[in-house]
Amino acid sequence: MSAETVTAPGKPPVVDAATWRSALDELRRREKAATRELDAIAAQRRRLPMVELPDYVLEGEAGPVRLVDVFDGRSQLITYHHMWTDGALWQCGGCTGFTSQFTRLDFLDNYDARFVVVTNGPIDEALAYRDKVGNTMQWYSSAQSSFGADVDAPAGGGFAVNVFMRDGDTVYRTWHTNGRGTEQLSYTFALIDLLPWGRQEEWLDSPDGWPSRPTYSGWLDSPDIAKAYGKEPE
Repeated sequence: MSAETVTAPGKPPVVDAATWRSALDELRRREKAATRELDAIAAQRRRLPMVELPDYVLEGEAGPVRLVDVFDGRSQLITYHHMWTDGALWQCGGCTGFTSQFTRLDFLDNYDARFVVVTNGPIDEALAYRDKVGNTMQWYSSAQSSFGADVDAPAGGGFAVNVFMRDGDTVYRTWHTNGRGTEQLSYTFALIDLLPWGRQEEWLDSPDGWPSRPTYSGWLDSPDIAKAYGKEPE
């Protein structure tokens, strides 16, 4: 193997093809081990027990709707709980950006499943905001229900993801996550993490000289999402 060529700070060293291939193979072993561990985690998730829920009523575009009817005939339902502040001009930039990714969800039909947004905000405000930022998902409000609080997404709380299963008119809660647990649903971080500089956030374990900036500072904010997908920011 040849010696590494010193490069400018913030750039990987330059090596010959054989040295690069050897380093890639070493990393690949860890990547494959992580893939197998994710498979094992998914297998454990499929074996989780579930808990029966009350007959919640949410608010949708057409008015009150039972939680069981949010499934729209499917057997499985994923809900993203969007952080919300009543009357705010712009809602959480992270939630707005995260949910903007999901412009095509029809593939879930083949899996007897649906994915929707639920917020604790008033339904009229929620739908207006959805349209403002160009979001294409179906939105529901739990403002008149204890649903959000009961599934670990209370008013004034953080974002969350929940998964439910329907058996006839009975709904069960099967899984929940929040915080960085939601990253597995996002393609944005997966793409950015492939880059030599990664997310470029100050908490990362990166080589000396790598670009670094405050956490979240590279994220698009809600007005940016509206400009790209919805209406021009006011």
